[in-house]
Amino acid sequence: MIGTFEARLEKITEKTLKIAIVSDDHQTISAHFGRAQFYEIFTIDAGKVTKRETVSRSFPQLVAVAAAPEPEGEHHHHDHNAMITPIADCQALLSRGMGTGAHLSLQEHDIQPIITDIRDIELALEAYVAGTLVDHPEKLH
Repeated sequence: MIGTFEARLEKITEKTLKIAIVSDDHQTISAHFGRAQFYEIFTIDAGKVTKRETVSRSFPQLVAVAAAPEPEGEHHHHDHNAMITPIADCQALLSRGMGTGAHLSLQEHDIQPIITDIRDIELALEAYVAGTLVDHPEKLH
């Protein structure tokens, strides 16, 4: 994980990066990583978006587990690796919320999880590239 703005900006401008963003409508960032329908994956070369692809998150068993109501005091358990596999070559993932387990799994796969309060995909991506996107880890649950 890059600690300083300068180091992050240098990394963005010097090499190709892939950023995944979870979405349900291809325009806004989903409020929950585990329940999103799509990954919008952006390739960034020298600070500019050069490619966008959409990957469907069709993991019925995961969606069913994530969507099932939980008894009070219990937490859902599922294989985060299956959710991370389609974005394994990404350096960061943007979401508006996620569980602590998913957050840790992303970090273990060298993917920087960023919880943003920006809803619009393009605005969040611009802020990420500019180095101004604010992470909100207090929104982990």
